[in-house]
Amino acid sequence: MGYWLGKEYEGLGLATSSCKLLINHAFEELGLHKVQIGVAANNLKSRAIPERLKFTNEGVIRHYELLHGAYLDRVVYGLLKEEWEPENESQAFI
Repeated sequence: MGYWLGKEYEGLGLATSSCKLLINHAFEELGLHKVQIGVAANNLKSRAIPERLKFTNEGVIRHYELLHGAYLDRVVYGLLKEEWEPENESQAFI
């Protein structure tokens, strides 16, 4: 899973809420065993989302992508179905 928000949409909880919905869908509807989120190592705001959702940091892929003339490392986070604690539907948008 990945996400990218415009500056005007940051800090509103949109990415976290969207991730919660997608994780629930992946585990409950699709029957997946694991969800991964990959983020640029230097993007602390993006890294906060999987950390908030209790994903495990599974490692760093060095020089994963070339962006604006610089190679960026990527942190890979993983969450297993048995680790996920789903919330009820009304809490998903908070």
